Amino acid sequence: MRNTSSTSKNNASKNNAPRNNKLKPSSNLIMNGSVRVRVIRTLLAIQNGQSLSSVLDPLLNSLHDGDKGFAHALLLTTLRQWHALARLLDTLADNPIDEVEVRTTIQVGLVQLLYLEVADHAAIHETVEAVKEIEFAHASGLVNAILRKVAKNPSKFRKKCDKKHSLPNWLAYQLKQDWNEQYDELTQGLRQAAPMFLRVNTAAGSVDDYQHTLDGAEIDADLVELMSGIRLSNASATTLSTTGLRLHQSTAVNALPHFADGAASVQDMHAQLAAPIINQALMVKLSAESFDTESSDASDNEKSHELHILDACAAPGGKLAHWLELLNSAEQSPLFHVKQDNAENASPASDIKLTAIDNEAPRIERIYDNLQRLHLTQQDLAQSETTNIALNIACADATRWQGAGKKATSEAVFDAILLDSPCTATGVIRRHPDISILRTEEDIEQTAVLQADILHNLWPQLKAGGYLLYVTCSILKQENVEQMQDFIKHHDDAVAIEFTEDCNWGIAQAIGRQCLPIDGTSGDGFYYALLQKKV
Repeated sequence: MRNTSSTSKNNASKNNAPRNNKLKPSSNLIMNGSVRVRVIRTLLAIQNGQSLSSVLDPLLNSLHDGDKGFAHALLLTTLRQWHALARLLDTLADNPIDEVEVRTTIQVGLVQLLYLEVADHAAIHETVEAVKEIEFAHASGLVNAILRKVAKNPSKFRKKCDKKHSLPNWLAYQLKQDWNEQYDELTQGLRQAAPMFLRVNTAAGSVDDYQHTLDGAEIDADLVELMSGIRLSNASATTLSTTGLRLHQSTAVNALPHFADGAASVQDMHAQLAAPIINQALMVKLSAESFDTESSDASDNEKSHELHILDACAAPGGKLAHWLELLNSAEQSPLFHVKQDNAENASPASDIKLTAIDNEAPRIERIYDNLQRLHLTQQDLAQSETTNIALNIACADATRWQGAGKKATSEAVFDAILLDSPCTATGVIRRHPDISILRTEEDIEQTAVLQADILHNLWPQLKAGGYLLYVTCSILKQENVEQMQDFIKHHDDAVAIEFTEDCNWGIAQAIGRQCLPIDGTSGDGFYYALLQKKV
């Protein structure tokens, strides 16, 4: 989700680029003025190409605690309704409004009247004052007139605003092509806030126990269980379950019990599928190899496995941490130990070398921070009594990086690869509504090319019989099922593993499964495809 996975550069659409913008907000945006002015300046910064994640904290940190909730709601709601508000504004003005600062100010005013139920006089007066404060006083009469018109019949204009989607037209058209049957529900769903999910660190305690802990803290949460059926061979299928918690109301992480101690992580429910799926494939592969080894003439003590696995595009580390939790679980330990008469003297049969790469240094730091909180650093793993895991995290470009070393040429070294592929992140628009402003139609083609380049580089590094799990947080077929179809078409040694009818998530595709943010789980839009390299 990672919202994480994104194209190399996000720029505002040329058609929406700010004009006559005196503010020129930068990444070092210094907030001053009224709450509404600061929100307006933040919106201008986003239209200038900055991401919500880079400007939200500066905004909130510049405010008194009593203003933070209103500013957060005003900013996020304006972004979620951005394109619908823009279309409504065009119908309200007698003449086109070209100044982006004025348009932004009016849209902030409209949100207060239509969605936040701010008192008419407060919304109108403060918004008129805001347009003066940002040095566009000549438009104060226009702002006042439009907002007063809407205030006379807000329900009428709210219905008009809600009638259609709140997406750029190019994206709405593409979703219509890809998901015609789900189009209306999907486009309306993308303008809503997403629920907050937790992944419990089962090394620290069970999901049920943590739910009870939340109850004690007066934080209501529901258990959500996802079942994944995978046909890993022609003869058999395997089913695994993933259980997380969905909070009734989003909560600050510092209010979550024992969060700082690593008891839980914030992770979308559909994102929680990645690590269990690739880990299950790895376990099946290891079990098969263990059986083959035990059937040979060599003695048990002479046999061992050395597993090399890769998490590509790993930042900020949620899926990596989840995989480490599973690998380090006592439930997996039998697969990593030689069977001996004296169980107490069992010795590790498998050394695991887990490499994680990402191409942005600041995001690498986030991986380290997350692993440290969850007690999954190399030092923590070295003290494990279940597995021997060597963790290596590197800043590297997945389109060129070679796991066997700089001089290697696509040498097959990995038993399993988790590829959380860069994408347009259209499946997480509910959490990152700035995506609908920052993405352009051209980004889809550029991202698909980038994805293909990464696959082309990593696939030769996967061992025969190994598995690659391809994941995106996109809901566009060009980045997902069509990408997989094209890949398999050009790689005769790639086999798509079937997700069986046991799955209670997503929609079956020609290859893989697609989660849309409209199902009963309410998780984000994710795509999963599991590939195996032919032996």
